[in-house]
Amino acid sequence: MIAAGFLGIEHFAPPWDVFYLPLVNLLVALYHALFSDFALAIIVFTIVVRTLLAPLFVRQIRSQKEMQRMQPLVREVQRKHKGNRQKISEETMALYKEHGVSPTAGCLPLLVQMPLLIALWGALNRVANVIPLTPEQIASTEFAGLRQALPGIQEVAGFANNFHAPVSGPCDLPAFAGQFQAFLPINCQLIDPLKLSGAVDTTTAWLFNLDLGRIDSVFGVAVAGFTISGLAILAGILQFVQVKMTSPRTSPDDPTAAATSMTTYLFPIMTVVWGGLFPAGLMIYWVVLTGYIIIHQYLILGWGNLFPIGSWTPAFARRPQEALPDLMRTPRPAGQPSTPRPDAARRPGPSGQRHSGPKRKGRKR
Repeated sequence: MIAAGFLGIEHFAPPWDVFYLPLVNLLVALYHALFSDFALAIIVFTIVVRTLLAPLFVRQIRSQKEMQRMQPLVREVQRKHKGNRQKISEETMALYKEHGVSPTAGCLPLLVQMPLLIALWGALNRVANVIPLTPEQIASTEFAGLRQALPGIQEVAGFANNFHAPVSGPCDLPAFAGQFQAFLPINCQLIDPLKLSGAVDTTTAWLFNLDLGRIDSVFGVAVAGFTISGLAILAGILQFVQVKMTSPRTSPDDPTAAATSMTTYLFPIMTVVWGGLFPAGLMIYWVVLTGYIIIHQYLILGWGNLFPIGSWTPAFARRPQEALPDLMRTPRPAGQPSTPRPDAARRPGPSGQRHSGPKRKGRKR
């Protein structure tokens, strides 16, 4: 009632629209505010949403930091029970429980982002207004009737079986409750100040005229009918960096090794696959979001466990003891007296008495 009476939204279908319509309206609002540039709208949208959700990730980041601090303890358990996988599993999980951390904490951002990713995908499709149909749907009597009721339906130039829904039109046709609900005019779900007079321009000049409403055709390469998107590859690399920074270092005996390896490599591969299925705008969102998370993690955790990758650690990521190994192991020149240990004065002697170092020879007074 509020949406229809005060905001001007003419078509509202809960519960999905409770989450979906704010995204659509926010994207269109940013599109209006940012010089009708859809790419900038997606970038700013991503930063705004992630910033609003940042408090939800505080516990997860703390868990990641504690996980890194625990690594010496985990390695000690693995050394102590080397070869006994069951004992390592039991004591490692007990250690995690004692410290209140989860070995799969790195998965949490992905799990939280997935519902938002699905909702944004729907919002991008709505705003981009490109609707693919099967030949059977196009030949159906229902679609013929819909085109009579909505004369604004147009075929997408250069793309067979793809159509544009009209920007404005009736909002209560029976077809909108079935397989042709995507043809609902976008103005039916926008608030009054954001109503559009024409379709959103999803082509971005500064990205070499990339159309964000379609699969990446500028930075992508078609292989056997499937597009390998350059944007998706970039998103996959960033995904790997994000997860690797927070993944605990494991050994083959570690019971969490399989889960850690799957998280580190599976999601980047899935991201590359998504690039051949979803519009380029979604890949822009994924690149910006993951870059934002990496910066956030770096400010709190540093490089974390990102390095080494294989056996490679760049100079800027080396710890001080790794950067100067020769200095730390420089042998003492022959004949040079040894320097007493700082704790020598506190070490008990053979009889259990404490002494302050070698006795000084001299005449008793």
